[in-house]
Amino acid sequence: MFDARSLVLPVLCAPMAGGPSTPELVAAVNSAGGIGFLAAGYRSAAQVADQIAQVRALSTGPVGVNLFVMAEEPVDMASVGVYGAKLAVEAERLGVELGRPLWDDDGLTDKLEVVFDLRPDMVSFTFGTPGPDVLHRLAGIGITTAVTVTSVDEARLAVAHGADLMVVQGPEAGGHRGTFRVADEPSSLPLTELVPAVVSLGSVPVVAAGGIMTASRASELLSKGAVAVQVGTALLDTDEAGTAATHRAALHDPLIDGTLVTRAFTGRPARSLVNRFAREHPDAPAAYPHIHHLTAPLRAAAMRVGDASTAHLWAGTGYRKLQPGPARDVVLTIGVAA
Repeated sequence: MFDARSLVLPVLCAPMAGGPSTPELVAAVNSAGGIGFLAAGYRSAAQVADQIAQVRALSTGPVGVNLFVMAEEPVDMASVGVYGAKLAVEAERLGVELGRPLWDDDGLTDKLEVVFDLRPDMVSFTFGTPGPDVLHRLAGIGITTAVTVTSVDEARLAVAHGADLMVVQGPEAGGHRGTFRVADEPSSLPLTELVPAVVSLGSVPVVAAGGIMTASRASELLSKGAVAVQVGTALLDTDEAGTAATHRAALHDPLIDGTLVTRAFTGRPARSLVNRFAREHPDAPAAYPHIHHLTAPLRAAAMRVGDASTAHLWAGTGYRKLQPGPARDVVLTIGVAA
């Protein structure tokens, strides 16, 4: 079974669904001595299988795969309808129709079958923890499991279910918060406090995630008890990332005023660069993946035409320290803390 503590460099590449995570990015992180994660979110099971094969063709390093685990929660569909009506003018302007707001589990069962069949070295889960049966079955075939947690209570549950590793995600992280419940307001406890709180449980190794852009920050978190750090935003503008051109340009735009946490794009709290769309829609209902499906055509069109005022622009709080170039170089720079 793979042990994150055995990494040459204690750096994990965060799974970034929607395009940034690519087989080439995973391979580049592996070449630096870390471990890269493919983002299975929003991809079909067949696409996930194909990407695992691509990584293995590019790299002899360990392969990580991230899966969404979602429980259906009550949703006020009337509020979703009201929100959709507000967005109609946005869709018309971009020449698209809004998507259908609905719940699905992102094809978890089919993707798990791919994992059981192809046996990547590590599988991480976001938005929830699988049941003990799944985690024990994965362990039984030698796959290391990790669960993304945003609080001590979530960590306790994941450990009770049998997770091998905790990825502790702080509020500084870009993109979606990994809260187990969509309606919950994310904790504001800084990563430097959340990591030792989870480490104090004394159950399983901890990986720190959220806003980590420098070796000094990585070193600080390792000193708090983490065995490794997970980075995402730091890799968004690397050569191997699949980040959209609109997103890359916005990350370097001096006129963009920082980041904020918003439900406007998907109905789930997520940290994005501040833009017009996020400012104008602070009242988006807590409904994921309903709002994600509703706005998907709108957001895709905005990315295509370079409309950074409307596109979702995920970024962690440290994004101004972003460095373009080969992912290997970025990972080696951050991982020098070890």
